[in-house]
Amino acid sequence: MDRRSFLTTGLALGATAFSAPTRSEADVYFLTAAEIARKIRDGSLSPVEILEACLKRIDQVEPSVLAWVHVDRAGAHATARALEAEARRGEFRGPLHGVPVGIKDIIAVPGMTTTNGSGEFAHERPQADATCVARLREAGAVIVGKTATTQFASGDPAPTRNPWNLEHTPGGSSSGSAAGVASGMMALALGTQTGGSVLRPAAYCGIVGLKPTHGRISAAGVTPLSWSLDHVGVFARSVADGALALGALAGHDDADPASATAPTADFVRVMMQDGRPPRLGIPKWLYGDIASVETIGHLDTVAASLARQGAAMEEVPAPESAGVFQDAHALIMRVEAAAYHRERFAGNTDSYRPFIRGIVEDGLKISGVEYARALRIQKEFRRDLIRALAGLDALLLPVAPTPAPKGLDSTGDPRLCVPGSLAGLPAIAIPSGLSAEGLPLAIQLVAGPFAEDRLLATARWCEAILAFRERPKI
Repeated sequence: MDRRSFLTTGLALGATAFSAPTRSEADVYFLTAAEIARKIRDGSLSPVEILEACLKRIDQVEPSVLAWVHVDRAGAHATARALEAEARRGEFRGPLHGVPVGIKDIIAVPGMTTTNGSGEFAHERPQADATCVARLREAGAVIVGKTATTQFASGDPAPTRNPWNLEHTPGGSSSGSAAGVASGMMALALGTQTGGSVLRPAAYCGIVGLKPTHGRISAAGVTPLSWSLDHVGVFARSVADGALALGALAGHDDADPASATAPTADFVRVMMQDGRPPRLGIPKWLYGDIASVETIGHLDTVAASLARQGAAMEEVPAPESAGVFQDAHALIMRVEAAAYHRERFAGNTDSYRPFIRGIVEDGLKISGVEYARALRIQKEFRRDLIRALAGLDALLLPVAPTPAPKGLDSTGDPRLCVPGSLAGLPAIAIPSGLSAEGLPLAIQLVAGPFAEDRLLATARWCEAILAFRERPKI
């Protein structure tokens, strides 16, 4: 479907498909993006009102959560006022008209320094929006500011804290985006994933994280970590919001050499029309030796619950590439990170924090032969996962081995998200319960290439059964 057609029809769908019970004024900052768009369209909420509610929430919780690098109050207010005037005239730019959005701070936004989670040596002052930001504006979004990231979207933690428990990591590298949405500071946020940097923070923070097929959303204007693995993704409060955002963001972009040419769809409409119970594959070989007893027990409980409602389950056997794909992912990421950072690294080695420094140093030592072999394994693993998905709607597995770990010196274990990242397949994290410590638990669904429509329909079906309604107490 043409992206512009979606921009003109998606909002009307949002006005009817996602209505929810009236919420108290105090809860306005926890409205979903679809609810905000609907209320703005029917005149019960204005873009300025929702922005001011978000800014008030930022004032309340940001001193504890530390999700933001920069909040553009003046710029956001100017945009919201313009959108409010348009709404009064019955004019709507698209399905996100007036919806507040945060942008991970490796993504270009003019007037806002791209810090890359780093010191002045790596700051950039872009003159144009990244393509994904431009498409959000085209859809009517209000860009609130830049959210905290680990240094160069790698593993050195940002200062952000988990709103469910401030002593626990929110995950990374899209730390601020996940924590900001989870704590009610904005309705949507952009992040990126090279290993597990969208799904894992979403899972740790109790929200939805959507990573589409590699190249489905343009990465033009995004600081790379690994061109072969980097995905732009979305943080949201519901699967429907993820579909709404993806419809605005997806589509080919000549400015990104990795941009996909596959046709897009009206993801909202398809998701709403497809309500059948899914057929899910259980790849125990991916998580059985990694996940904790609590995590595996929770997944088993979820699978049983879904099966009682009509979902078909079958175990997926391990392919030949099962034992080598993690190493291939690590090697590709190291070589491509080294290729990007080589010149800057040579003059600023001491400014790189330990994790990203180690990645670059390792990458500079890896031979072309080893890199070529890793790329071959990547193709073989992608083929194997696609074959495993034959006859299935999605694979079902945990997002992370445990809930968000205690401490702020790590962003957690990304290994269970690596399969979807290495294979470039669409994946989504959905909150599914609470741990014994009261931290969010989540399931992960992985679908075939460019099967976001089916992934979202499956995720929405699961979301309705799981009925997760908890919020952080911050």
